This record gives sequence, structure tokens and C-alpha cells, in this order.
Amino acid sequence: MSEVPEGLYYTKEHEWMRIEGDEIVIGITDHAQNALTDIVYIELPEEGTQLEDMGEFAIVESVKSASPIFAPLAGTITAVNDELEDTPELMNESPYGDGWIIKMTIDNLAALDGMMSSTDYQKMIE
Repeated sequence: MSEVPEGLYYTKEHEWMRIEGDEIVIGITDHAQNALTDIVYIELPEEGTQLEDMGEFAIVESVKSASPIFAPLAGTITAVNDELEDTPELMNESPYGDGWIIKMTIDNLAALDGMMSSTDYQKMIE
């Protein structure tokens, strides 16, 4: 069974979001990394990139497939987890910790209200 921590926001596309001050941190869920299997590469975006709501910002490649990663909300990337360039397997080993992908400011914080809770996401993946 996939780990689904409480206190995060989730999307139907299997991204998670955590609020840290005036930024959100985004990564892929434990369920997503399990489905991808061994992650071998990630194409990361540039810091400062403006993203549209549901805009593609990264591509994760595994031994099984390549999958786009989408920004759940519009905003600006403030930090990129450069460690993933050399150790993309962090997304498998620690999807909610060291495997985060980007941090960003969002244009409309109230838009988080439309995201799934851990309970809703758990029901979706069962």
C-alpha cells in the first residue's frame, strides 16, 4: 500500500504539494514512484520559470516509461532540487522528503482549496 501523508495536498496526476511559508514544494507521490519503478533520469526546469495552471515542468524517465510532471497551480519556480540530476532515485527512496522536485510561489493561494486531501487521494488510488 502506498504512503499518503496527511497535511499535504494531492492531484489526480499524482503530484503532492506542501506549504512552506509563502512557497509550495512539489513532488510525485509514493504511488506514482511505485508505478514508474526505478527512476533513472529527470529533466528539470529552470529556476524563475513561470508556470501556467497544469503546465508541464519536468519529465521523469524510469526503466519503464517517461512521464510528464505538471504544476498543479500557476506560479513561479523559486528553487529546483538539483540533487535529482545526479541521484534521480531519490524520488523512489524519499518521494515526500529528499525527492522533492521544485519549490514555487503560487499566484492564487486559495486555489489549494481545490486540491485533494490525503483521504481523498487514498480513496482515488485504492
